Amino acid sequence: MRRPIKNKKGIAADREYGSVNVAKLINYIMQDGKKNIARKVVYDAFDIIKNSGKGVDPLEVFDTALQNVGPSMEVRSRRVGGANYQVPVEVRAERKLSLALRWIIAAAKAKKGSSMSKRLAEELLAASNNEGEAVTKKENTHKMAEANKAFAHFAW
Repeated sequence: MRRPIKNKKGIAADREYGSVNVAKLINYIMQDGKKNIARKVVYDAFDIIKNSGKGVDPLEVFDTALQNVGPSMEVRSRRVGGANYQVPVEVRAERKLSLALRWIIAAAKAKKGSSMSKRLAEELLAASNNEGEAVTKKENTHKMAEANKAFAHFAW
């Protein structure tokens, strides 16, 4: 018999923008419990987006970037009769958000030469325009799922 589903504690919205997703981004960027540094990085990145000269709202750019980077399909490994198959499955909304945040941060960290807030701002702007490393990662994930569509009947 399955265990009962645990109720997850919700995360409080961030101070400046009142968005839960921004608070999650701050938590993902945070290292060694240094939340104020993570907040400064995110808010500085949003200021860079705001002052980029395009006159765009940083929250809109962020939400668009999350929508563009979040995958709808991914492959999961499934063992059937001694063989491992890469089975394409749909991604839950919660996982879609966490993957999108993770990929955006990883793409920003991979770049070198400037401050983290500047790299994060560049990656968010690129992702909102359907460009950048994070969007490439999503497209590769979708290609994997498409290539393994033949094994979709193994999905549980």
